[in-house]
Parts: sequence; C-alpha cells; structure tokens
Amino acid sequence: MGPQAIDPWMRVPELAGNHVRLQPLERAHGPGLAAAVLDGALWLPFYSSVPEPESVDAYVDAALADQRSGRALPFVVRDSSGAIVGSTRFYELARQVPRLAIGYTWYAARVQRTALNTEAKLLLLRHAFETLGCIAVELRTSWFNAASRAAIARLGARQDGVLRAHMRHRDGSVRDTVVFSIRDHEWPAVQTHLREKLSRGRDHGLKHEKDD
Repeated sequence: MGPQAIDPWMRVPELAGNHVRLQPLERAHGPGLAAAVLDGALWLPFYSSVPEPESVDAYVDAALADQRSGRALPFVVRDSSGAIVGSTRFYELARQVPRLAIGYTWYAARVQRTALNTEAKLLLLRHAFETLGCIAVELRTSWFNAASRAAIARLGARQDGVLRAHMRHRDGSVRDTVVFSIRDHEWPAVQTHLREKLSRGRDHGLKHEKDD
C-alpha cells in the first residue's frame, strides 16, 4: 500500500519548520521526554497533567494506545538542533464533522515562549485545516491555568465557554475546563497572524505546560 493510500486521520504526519520538527511519537522517545520534563519541573503545578519523569514511559504507552484505537495522533517535539523538548497531539478526532482538538502540549522550560511554540501551532493548525479539512479546531485548558488561557487567546482562538466540573486535576481537585476554538473561515487570518509573529521574531505562544 503506497503512502498516498494511508488514511490521514490514522497517520501521524511529520511536520517541520525552521524552529521545530514534529514527529510521530515512539516508545524510544521516552528517555528524551523524561529529560525534557525535568527542565522546569513541569509536573509540579497542581493543574498540570505533565507526567513525572518516572511516569513518562506509561504516558507514552497510553498515548500510543490512543493512537492505535483511533482516538489520538501524538507527536514528539524537537527543536532546531534535533533535541527532544516536549510533546503534543491531535485528539478528540471527529472526522464525521470534521473537527479535532490540539492538546496534551508541554515544552521544556528553555523553549517556552520562543518561536518554536508559535511555529508548532502554525504547522498543526495548517495540517488540521488544509490536509484534514477540519471546520473547527478546539483547544482546552484548566480554569486555573491563567497563562495558558491568555496564550490560547493570543493565537487567535475564541473562547466558546467553560465546562464546569468537567473532570479532575491529577491531585483530585475538580477542574473547570475552558474551551476555545478556531473555525475554518477564521484560519486565513489566524495563519497570517502567526506568520507575522514569526517574521517579527517574537513569540507569545503557550508558556505553560499543557493547553488542554
């Protein structure tokens, strides 16, 4: 079966720019991801869902299980030098609409608020809208992650609402989830906005560890 026959909703693409490379997540990426979470101790905030270093392998296994079942398309994130600096994924795949969510996103502290982040979102959104033909892309975050909420809005996403008592944080506390989205007719302006941010050499992307 040739590559052109592979269902794009079942295949994790490789997406590359000048500052970032997104590759299909593999079990072998575990050690690199464990090192990345140590940069900034990303698992410490109570609202965080970033795995502790010793839990990274289980985190990767769960992501790959979701991929096999058609529930997610997970990526490892590398910087321009090729070093592993984080992870992200497409999830809530609803091809019948079609729409999806971008989330489970976290980066080592050294690349937060850099061009890597802006370019990663640009590449993911372009694939969702232009390859998968999505009519909407969703982004979610905890109510308590104020930095992430502000950063998602700066991407050009609109806040749809708040899901009260939607789930629980890892520490067991109740999480209200703030839901944002970008519609297909908004994508051209959002794309221009992100490209201009890259060309200016500024990045106001997600600083905190998780945007879902």
